[in-house]
Amino acid sequence: MKRESFSSRLGFILVSAGCAIGIGNVWRFPYVAGENGGGVFVLFYLLFLLVMGVPVLTMELAVGRAGRSTAVGAIKALEKPGSKWHIHGWVGAVGCLILMMYYTTVAGWMLGYFIKFLSGSFDGLDVTAVNSVFDQMKANPGEMLLWLALIVLAGFIVCSFGLQKGLERISKWMMSALLLLIVVLAVNSALLPGGGEGIRFYLLPDFSRAMDMGLGKVITAAMNQAFFTLSIGIGSMQIFGSYMSRDQALTGESVRICALDTFVALMSGMIIFPACFSYGVSPNAGPPLIFQTLPNVFANMAGGRIWGTLFFLFMTFASFTTVIAVFENLMATCMDNFGWSRKKATLANLALVLAASVPCVLGYNLWSGFTIGGKNILDMEDFIVSNVLLPGGALVYLLFCVSKWGWGYDKYITECNTGKGIKLPNAKWMKIYLRYVLPVLILILLVQGLM
Repeated sequence: MKRESFSSRLGFILVSAGCAIGIGNVWRFPYVAGENGGGVFVLFYLLFLLVMGVPVLTMELAVGRAGRSTAVGAIKALEKPGSKWHIHGWVGAVGCLILMMYYTTVAGWMLGYFIKFLSGSFDGLDVTAVNSVFDQMKANPGEMLLWLALIVLAGFIVCSFGLQKGLERISKWMMSALLLLIVVLAVNSALLPGGGEGIRFYLLPDFSRAMDMGLGKVITAAMNQAFFTLSIGIGSMQIFGSYMSRDQALTGESVRICALDTFVALMSGMIIFPACFSYGVSPNAGPPLIFQTLPNVFANMAGGRIWGTLFFLFMTFASFTTVIAVFENLMATCMDNFGWSRKKATLANLALVLAASVPCVLGYNLWSGFTIGGKNILDMEDFIVSNVLLPGGALVYLLFCVSKWGWGYDKYITECNTGKGIKLPNAKWMKIYLRYVLPVLILILLVQGLM
């Protein structure tokens, strides 16, 4: 069976960026930046994105493009006879499933808040009432299951149409709308009275503030965020390498994906921080920032219902582009390894993801007393993916690409630099960095995450 491919280079970049752009950018990035003092955190985030994120992203794409399959088949095609590197492909597929077991719930929250703002549910509510909306939603398993089911059903319907007619076509439309929305929202926030103070907090590095918070803590948080924002390590990006042409060098494409991903993350902060400062809200509110702090800002803002609706439409698009990208990976894994048709892969994975996502929903209500190591079900699933599978998987891809026991450095660098555009320097210092320095940085992340 002929392998599907993207209809255009733009399609590849938007779909891949859509996979990377998600809750990590639009929810996690702003609140982590707020907790870590703003400007200095952002500076180190950009640095680590360049020195850690881009190289590992080229590796996932290189394995996909050279192996022309999902992770299991691609690694098996490239590894030395008798090697077992391809087992990581199955680990990655399980990682994608675990990611969707809770990511679909959070995407459902975004959709739910979009509908609530659109219907005027927040109109006239005071601070306490606005804060209670989120708690009431989490306490209602029926409502949460409804939003979750709508996200999952819509995602698999899109993927059922195939790569070009489904995933690529919808991602192009949604990413274009997302980029337009984010600019409109950011301009509106920047023009709010007192918004300039929020922009200064966010973008101007203040090392004295960073030192007060602990410079080491700020740097480590930036390294974590830069790494996790790209979703590298579980093969969710690698699948798109397998659909690529060989016309463009992978470093240039990786830089473009990172640039789009970073633009959305930075602009999310441009929406949130001016609004927080304008309305006297603390920017270090942590995870509740999106669902409790910001709705209060919108509730008090002129035209707040419109701005709240647009903001959560943007959030829904950002999370949904990741959902359909990971769904495509799950389906392609079944098609490539079991010989299933796209229709069979769609129906089987639809049933699996729906069933597997239910515990996360129930963890907030009927099963709220159930915890593992003090974490509820969503937090535990997120811990497994974010702290174990993403850094651990990235380390596997890195070692596979640069060690003599894996695919090998020379083969990786040749694949990476095939095509036009920006190329990775094939120099001794780069080889030393990728073989000895980068593995240590990722290992530090992994150990720290486990601790």
